[in-house]
Amino acid sequence: MESYALLLAATLNAGTVLALASLGLLINEKVGVVNLGAEGMMLCAAIAGFATVVHTGNDWLGFAAGMAVGAMLAAVFGVLVIWLNTNQFATGLALTLFGTGFSAFVGTSFVQARMPERTRYAIPGLSDIPLVGPALFRHHPLVYVTVAIALALIWFLYRTRSGLVMRSVGESPESAHALGYPVRLIRLGAVVAGGALCGLAGAYLSVIYTPLWVEGMVAGKGWIALALTTFATWRPARVLLGAYLFGGVTMLQFHLQGIGVNVPSQFLSMLPYLATIVVLALISRNPQWIRINMPASIGKPFYPGS
Repeated sequence: MESYALLLAATLNAGTVLALASLGLLINEKVGVVNLGAEGMMLCAAIAGFATVVHTGNDWLGFAAGMAVGAMLAAVFGVLVIWLNTNQFATGLALTLFGTGFSAFVGTSFVQARMPERTRYAIPGLSDIPLVGPALFRHHPLVYVTVAIALALIWFLYRTRSGLVMRSVGESPESAHALGYPVRLIRLGAVVAGGALCGLAGAYLSVIYTPLWVEGMVAGKGWIALALTTFATWRPARVLLGAYLFGGVTMLQFHLQGIGVNVPSQFLSMLPYLATIVVLALISRNPQWIRINMPASIGKPFYPGS
C-alpha cells in the first residue's frame, strides 16, 4: 500500500507541471489565441528559475523569474499575432524553436550546477496520517496553489463580469469591439497571463520536480499541455483532472519498473504520449461536442474596423 501512496504523491507532483501550463494555455484560447510556443516558454523559464535558485537559494524568487520570462516571451508573441497579425501557428512554432535553442545555449554552464539543500514540506498533523499523509500532505505549497488557481479561474470565468467579457472576446471579438471593449488589449493581457503560468510550470519543473537543469528537459510536456486543453474541452476543472491523469500515466512507467514488471522500457516511456493520442482520437469521434465547447474565434485574427 505504501508504494501506491508514493505513486499518488508522484502523480500530483507530475500533474502540477501539466496543470499550470494547461491552465495558462486555456486562458490564451478562451480569448481566441492559440499559442504553440508553450514548450519554448517552459524551457526558457526552467533555466531562468533554476539559475535564480542556484544564485539566491530562494525557490519563490526562482518561480518569479520563471513567470517573468514566460510573460515576457508571451508578450512578444502577443504583439506579433495581435497587432501585427502574424500567423498564430507559425509564430508559436517559432517561439518553441527559439526557446529550445536559447535555453540550451544559456543553460550550458548550469548543467552540473547544484541547488541548495531542498526544504521538506509537510502539513502538520495531516502529514502523519498513514498512507493518506505521504500521498496528499507532503507536497510543495505550489501543488496546492495550483488547485487554488484552477478554482479561482473557474470563479473568474463563470462568475464575474470580467470573465464574461473575456469569454465574449473569444466567442465574437467583433461584437465585443462594437460594444466598446478593447479586444486587442484583453487578448494581450490573457496571452501574458497564460505565458506567466507556462513560465511558472517551467520553473517548477527545474526547481522542484527534477530538480536540475538538462537541455530539453521539458520533453514534450508543453505539447501535452496543449492537447490537454482540447481534452478538457476548455474547462479548468477538467484541465486539472486531465493533468493528474496524464501525470499518473507518466509516473506509472517508473512504478511498473520498480515492482519488476517485465515490459520494455521504451514502451513504458511512450505511455504518456500514447495516452495523449488515444484520448484525442476518442474525442475527435464527436466533433460536435468539441464545437459546442470550443471558443468560436479560436485561432482567428481580429481586424478592428473590418
